[in-house]
Amino acid sequence: MFKKLPGDEARNLVSTTPDTAVVFRPAVMQTPAIVTLVIWLSRLLAGLVRLVVRHPVAVAVPVGLGVIWTLYGWRLALVMAGFLPSAGLSWLLLDRASFLRLVGWPLLAWWRLVAVYRRHWQPVMVVSGLGRHIRGRDYLPRLMRVECDGWADRVSVKMLNGQAVTDWADRIEHLAHGFGASSCRVAVARAGRLVLTFPRRDPLAEPLPAVPIPEVTSVGPVEIGRCEDGTPLRLKVHGTHVLIAGATGAGKGSYLWSTIRGLLPAMRAGLVQVWALDPKRMELSFGRALFGSRYAADPKECADLLDEAVSVMQERADRFAGLQRSHTPTPGDPFVLGRVSGCDQFVGFACPSWPDPVDRRV
Repeated sequence: MFKKLPGDEARNLVSTTPDTAVVFRPAVMQTPAIVTLVIWLSRLLAGLVRLVVRHPVAVAVPVGLGVIWTLYGWRLALVMAGFLPSAGLSWLLLDRASFLRLVGWPLLAWWRLVAVYRRHWQPVMVVSGLGRHIRGRDYLPRLMRVECDGWADRVSVKMLNGQAVTDWADRIEHLAHGFGASSCRVAVARAGRLVLTFPRRDPLAEPLPAVPIPEVTSVGPVEIGRCEDGTPLRLKVHGTHVLIAGATGAGKGSYLWSTIRGLLPAMRAGLVQVWALDPKRMELSFGRALFGSRYAADPKECADLLDEAVSVMQERADRFAGLQRSHTPTPGDPFVLGRVSGCDQFVGFACPSWPDPVDRRV
């Protein structure tokens, strides 16, 4: 009863009189006033509940000041209103992380929701083709909530029935430019729900300094840099296999040397050995002093070093058979990390978790 009547029946009316305007008057249904009031009050109550759940801090501050004004007068409310900014600033200076988590990012999310996403939601959805206009009505995906952190906005969306994830993935450029972001990433939260990630800044825009050598002796995961959101990038090398591929100049060597740098304390303690195969002679040769006799560059020497690695693997497998599966590095039984630079002669050699098998391709 509350839907718009588009007046589609006008096309079925035919007039034989020239220059006569056809007037179509949709049917009007009289609704009792009590029904209208109940529906609007229920919508108002549901909206207030959603507002409190989604933005508790933004609601608590004005409500608290209003209660103080009512119970104790406007003077105390004014004092508290002046005290809150100073208290917030002190909290920010003393514990920035907790302030941003509990106050800063929720307030920013509320502002971004109102000023950016809700404001531009309908035109972006319609122009990009993710919304539909059928029989006079707009059918739009539902904007559920917005979450912010120091890197990006994460927008939760409920898709229209019948939409697929590929419909959104094919329109990431429309979404990014429509909401003023440099890029957009689409991830599935659950059936029918998506999370759109809109970065606000790029922590990797400027070159990063080398990660400090860790003070704690550990075999991993090894911190080798920063992720795109600014969090530490840790590479697991013990107990797994790692294959790094990329074009010339893509930065493959930074993975190699950052990992070795992070394992230096463990190498000094005798918990890690690095076996290096360097057919190109351009990458791992800088670390010959670290690798010692376990460095090979000539194809024949590389093949011999691989054979020696297989022998060590099989000997360790015989000792562990029936006793243990996972390996715990010790000075007498160190973690052996095999590294290959270049893929012209050798591809995919990785034996970080002995006694797992060695993938040898020549």
